[in-house]
Amino acid sequence: MRPGALLLDFGGVLADAPPQRAAPPDLVLRIYNMSRGALTPGQIQRALTEGAEAWARWRDEDWPDELSQAEVWERFVLPGWPPAARVPVRGAVRRLSYDWAFRSGWQLRPGVPEALETAFAAGIPLAVVSNTLSGAAHRDFLARAGIGRLFAAQIYSNEAGVRKPNPQMIWNATDELGIPPESCWFVGDSPRRDIACARRADVARAILMRSPRTASEPAGLGPTPDDTISNGFELSEILRKTI
Repeated sequence: MRPGALLLDFGGVLADAPPQRAAPPDLVLRIYNMSRGALTPGQIQRALTEGAEAWARWRDEDWPDELSQAEVWERFVLPGWPPAARVPVRGAVRRLSYDWAFRSGWQLRPGVPEALETAFAAGIPLAVVSNTLSGAAHRDFLARAGIGRLFAAQIYSNEAGVRKPNPQMIWNATDELGIPPESCWFVGDSPRRDIACARRADVARAILMRSPRTASEPAGLGPTPDDTISNGFELSEILRKTI
């Protein structure tokens, strides 16, 4: 059946980037300058790297709620820092979270612009549903890539206060679109987060788009998708059969 709306994850579906350091050099330098040398660059890099690893372990648990940007920094990065470093970071959490989330190497996945244009031209509303530390970073990339205009809604976990696989992420999107979830399709690259979220939200069709993250997840941890595809071109083929 024709989808009432097409909901898509960001990382691994709309865009992907080559692996990069958990502590980007520009972010390390920004914090070093803000703290006026209260910590060495090496200390900042280790704190960010170890904090990212601890945060990733937390995200692997099936928590229904999202941490705020401030909570992420307080819980995973700032413990043990001297006040001269903690205070300026706390005052710049939004900007630093943007810098930590943004990937200079982000590129749209093959065939994604074509799939989005196919849906948009057919009058199918589009929405982003993504877990992230900074939705602003994702919005800016999509705008610069020339496809931000296509989305009627963009739902990000740091703004919603919940994270996938909590179905509220999808329901926030369908509420904003004014379309029942049972008529929508959802495309993600993680069985245990995205496909699980789609099943919990009772969407019409759950589609897995394979990415490097898909391969990194142990088999059998998430529900079985309705379709498995490799890129946006294959998504276009599925869409064209319904419109």
